[in-house]
Order: sequence, then structure tokens, then C-alpha cells
Amino acid sequence: MAEGTLDQGKRRFLIGATSAVGGVGVVAAAMPFVMSFFPSERAKAAGAPVEVDIGKLEPGQKIDVEWRGQVVWIINRTPPMLASLPKLDPRLADPKSDSSQQPANAKNEHRSIKENVVVMIGICTHLGCSPSPRFEPGDASGLGPNWPGGFLCPCHGSRFDLAGRVFIGQPAPTNLDIPPYYFLSDTRVLIGEEKKGA
Repeated sequence: MAEGTLDQGKRRFLIGATSAVGGVGVVAAAMPFVMSFFPSERAKAAGAPVEVDIGKLEPGQKIDVEWRGQVVWIINRTPPMLASLPKLDPRLADPKSDSSQQPANAKNEHRSIKENVVVMIGICTHLGCSPSPRFEPGDASGLGPNWPGGFLCPCHGSRFDLAGRVFIGQPAPTNLDIPPYYFLSDTRVLIGEEKKGA
């Protein structure tokens, strides 16, 4: 009788252990399948939309994010920065951005959905360098007293205003590109898609 009880205990232990090992095997086999539902870092870099929290982006600040292997700038422009934009039209090669890439909902003077927050690809349209921010107007920028604030490409000297519009006579043929994007909320932006029905 004691031997039968011992065999039952061993049997239960072996069944439990086998079930546990089998369960771990099923989970391990299912993981690649489940993970295939989530975009990889490679897929994100190839073009999957990127969600960005801009809740801590202060006026006058810029953050950089990556989308499709390109740097994308998000800038919270101050009221003086915005006020400088309309005055620059005579100095710009394409002030209305007729020859530049941007979504329809950003086709305006400030080139953004919300006036103060601009989202643009930080790559010069001349040969692909990344322009440097020179937000300070005038001599403080090192670009002379007439500089209104904007961006300077270090490779060949192309200059852009605070909406990414290129000045006349620069090597860059068009304004900086504006990617498709929309606001998920006041503090979240989705780069890489336009809002459906917009």
C-alpha cells in the first residue's frame, strides 16, 4: 500500500513537471508570433509613424526625433519668432512654399498645424547636411545685424527662416520639408501620418 502511494506521488510530480516544461515551451514558441504584431526598431526607422511627447517643450526650444532615418525637429516658437515670419516674404525664395514638400494642413505662412509648434525635417534640401539652429536675431547669432533668426547649413551656407523657408540666393533649391503629422492631443504629436479625413 505504501508503494502505491509513493508511485502516485511520483506520478503527480512528473505530470506537473512535464506540464510546466511544456507550458514554457509553448510560450517560448508563441513569443516570435506575438512580437510580430509590434513594429521593430528597423520597421520604425523604415517609415512607421513616431509618437512624440511635447508636453515639456518650452517656448523657444527645439527637440530632435528620428523618423525614416532622418532627423525631425519639433520647435515651440515664441511670439517674437512668429512675428518675424510675415516680414521676411520679400527675402525668401519660396515664401508661400509652392515648390516645397509639406502636407496641405501645414500650407500656411507659419508652415505648421499649430502656429507655435513647427515640425520639419532637419535636412538641407541642397546636399543633405543638417542645418544648425541660429535662433538669436541680429549680431548675437554671428550672422550680422539683419539676421532674423533661423537655421544655417554648415556645409554650403544655405540659410532658412524659423519656418524652414530658404532665403533668396542660397544653394538650397527649396524650403525644408514638412513631414506628414498631426496632433493626438495638446502634448502628443504623431509624425509620419496625416489625420484621416483631414
